[in-house]
Amino acid sequence: MPISNEPSPATSVHQQAVDESRLVEAASVFALLADSTRLHLLWLLAQEEADVGTLAERCAASRTGVSQHLAKLRLAGLVDTRREGRHIYYRLTDGHLRRLVVEALSHADHRVTGAASHD
Repeated sequence: MPISNEPSPATSVHQQAVDESRLVEAASVFALLADSTRLHLLWLLAQEEADVGTLAERCAASRTGVSQHLAKLRLAGLVDTRREGRHIYYRLTDGHLRRLVVEALSHADHRVTGAASHD
């Protein structure tokens, strides 16, 4: 299969020069991902939207703790909410974040299991 030097359409849409504002923004996202509970919450939300009670049960954390983490994630613009009756459901704001979380945990799986790296 021939190798093309042309960027794929998906990557060319967002391809920008790296500058200080992009580095700072990316670093702030990584800082939020550095907490294992927040990362777990984002991984759960990468699968499907959920309310605080469901998220607390699935990540074995208190409702109060999960609410505080979700508030930080919402303030940072990483999660969004929708109301259905008395319930508030959380979801990831975009596919980039979903892929970032999934890839980070896939990388961790290779490190933990010793499986060979791949592209």
